[in-house]
Amino acid sequence: MINIYSRSVKNKILHILYKKSDFSNRQDLIVPDEFIQVASLKLSKNQTFKAHKHLWKISNKNKIIAQESWVVIKGKIKVDYYDLDNQPLGSHILNEGDCTITLYGGHNYKSLTEDTMVYEFKTGPYEGQINDKELL
Repeated sequence: MINIYSRSVKNKILHILYKKSDFSNRQDLIVPDEFIQVASLKLSKNQTFKAHKHLWKISNKNKIIAQESWVVIKGKIKVDYYDLDNQPLGSHILNEGDCTITLYGGHNYKSLTEDTMVYEFKTGPYEGQINDKELL
């Protein structure tokens, strides 16, 4: 797992790159106080969990941000990461099974193969593009 830190705000994690090769049992990839929660699970055959549902709860956070995660299912993606001040932080290649998580800062994705497929996960609720993002 690679944590990508801000250069403008000391010790602030902006992006996380989690490679398929990093899997081992269950690992929470995000600290509990972030909006998006992502974990990796490596399961044995017939491994299961108790059936459950998630409860509605009142958040003590008045301000929210859309945080985003991509998981590459097929193909290859180049991701460019940006700092809080919109300055580039670097690029990485995502292969099948890899995951990238953006907590803060900017990002850009470019497909490097034909028929690339990804899953995108974002925190909600979604209130339209004008309220969700600012183009760099």
